[in-house]
Amino acid sequence: MAHRLRFLNPKKTLFLLCDIQEKFRPVIPLFKGLVTNANKLTKAGKEFEIPLIVSEQFPEKLGKTVPDLDISHAAAIISKTQFSMLVPELENKIKTIYGEKPCDVVLYGLESHVCIEQTAIDFLSCGINVYIAADCCTSRLNQDRDLALDRLREAGCVITTSESIIFNLLRDKNNPKFNVIRKLVNPPSLDMELAKYGSPSSSCSKL
Repeated sequence: MAHRLRFLNPKKTLFLLCDIQEKFRPVIPLFKGLVTNANKLTKAGKEFEIPLIVSEQFPEKLGKTVPDLDISHAAAIISKTQFSMLVPELENKIKTIYGEKPCDVVLYGLESHVCIEQTAIDFLSCGINVYIAADCCTSRLNQDRDLALDRLREAGCVITTSESIIFNLLRDKNNPKFNVIRKLVNPPSLDMELAKYGSPSSSCSKL
């Protein structure tokens, strides 16, 4: 069942950064944009004191999370072999942080049609609202990313952008975090060629 677009509560939201690892750098065409946009979103999450959990897919072969990303505040960095992030270690960490589960997760990373998609399916199955930061997700082929975003929208995810998520959390110029967030969002996000994404049917879908 599709979930509603709503305001995010920083105390009930979890950021999930999925597999942005060194080995993918030379094979992902939009990797620079992915890292730039993901770094902005991750820094904003830190300012809002939103817990961050990072996953690394088989890091012995694929390397660690790229050093370009500031994940120093991560509540956990989880190694995995399955494609979904929802492994027992992550489940236990979520229970430690929230007592039960968050209301919403913000999911971003790669690859869109594999680990992002399977992670989203698992969280939706748990009754948790999933926001996909589309400009912070990619695949080796844009067609794989674009079709994955179509499927995820139809499954009930909220497909949005990093800047939209940041302003959703900020909500008011009088928010004490306004000045620091303004400095983060003043440089525009890098183009991830999403203007080409979306068929007429998907653009009319309700989130």
